[in-house]
Amino acid sequence: MHSEVERIAEMAQAGERMIDRLRRQAFLPESRKGLHLRFGIAEAAALLGCSTNRIRMAEDDGRLPPPPATENGRRPGYSIEDLLNMREVLGASPARGPNDQPAIVAVQNFKGGVGKSTVTTHLAHYFAVKGYRVLVVDCDSQATTTTLFGFNPHFNITRGQTLYPYLSIDPTQTDLLYAVQKTPWPNVDLIPSNLELFDVEYELAAAGADGGSVLASRFRKLKAGLQDLGRNYDVVLLDPPPALGTISLAVMQAANALIVPLAATTPDFCSTVQFLSMMDQVTGQLAQAGIDVHYDFVRLLCSKFDSNDPSHAMVRTIMEQTFGPALLPVPILESAEISHAALRMMTVYELEKPIGTPRTHKRCKANLDEVMVQVEQLVRTGWGRSLKVDEDLLVNGPAGGLAASPGGGEPVLG
Repeated sequence: MHSEVERIAEMAQAGERMIDRLRRQAFLPESRKGLHLRFGIAEAAALLGCSTNRIRMAEDDGRLPPPPATENGRRPGYSIEDLLNMREVLGASPARGPNDQPAIVAVQNFKGGVGKSTVTTHLAHYFAVKGYRVLVVDCDSQATTTTLFGFNPHFNITRGQTLYPYLSIDPTQTDLLYAVQKTPWPNVDLIPSNLELFDVEYELAAAGADGGSVLASRFRKLKAGLQDLGRNYDVVLLDPPPALGTISLAVMQAANALIVPLAATTPDFCSTVQFLSMMDQVTGQLAQAGIDVHYDFVRLLCSKFDSNDPSHAMVRTIMEQTFGPALLPVPILESAEISHAALRMMTVYELEKPIGTPRTHKRCKANLDEVMVQVEQLVRTGWGRSLKVDEDLLVNGPAGGLAASPGGGEPVLG
């Protein structure tokens, strides 16, 4: 007869088998995630901030390859790779300047269930569609973000592919390049995670009297490694564990910007206040230890907001009164489209067509664009640049109509 403790192992194994089945169903026929997004010429022009005529002229004069071949009389549209090439040819890349520091943004809260990994992956894919070079670093041993990128942390990822060889007490790697994995997105890379990353926490806890100095060195090491690796990217997104531990503290110090997601419930509000208080104490202690913490911006983001729930509206009002401009004005709305995409281990930005109704998908995508552009604006402000919003966009909602200008100043809207 099995004990209840033995049943835990059985449940874990059954769960891993089910995740593998879900992956095979979601990613058939190769059992690895692919990216099949296509953009029509009008949407491509809006993303690039130019007119459709400019794209057609570049295709006609040979600067761009001919338009995609038609299928049954319909153009299949441009791929992400096509858009990246178009940005290079037409001078429409939003990339940071050579003297600009990459934005290293931690999506952090010590409260679980606030949509931390969902926010991270949607941010990554939003920035990818906009043409930025993105690195995602999964610092959470639960590895939800790694899973959303199409990897099974148990079967596909070894400890040697995580941050462990770099952060362990006996490191075998001197930089982070070893851990970078390609993803289906040509301009998004991933440093994955799995359960074995948690060994870093055990090792440092067991370091005894030397733990403090070892800990401080790990804080500095992660920051130095990310700054070095970040030279190849515009935006680095960090998904730390939802708890106060060694890796969370290292992420807190390594980041130069912070997004704090929280749901519109009283427990989440109270928990986030505790998180902010704890951060205040910890950053003060780090400063006393000679470890500097600096953020270009700190913003709270209301997630999973149900506009039809009066209690959500009440808590959001409390958030606005408490946090003022530190709370991003547009919340992420609760949507079945996000949940349905997650079941397929995808984000809404990866969907080729709506899962639910077209209206639900359009509303969800428009809301996500509004939320994500708030963060993009903060990032670009840190580079001394800005985005200008089209009046039609404000009236009708986002439809890919924001683009940065090639010179890094105000964007041009075609």
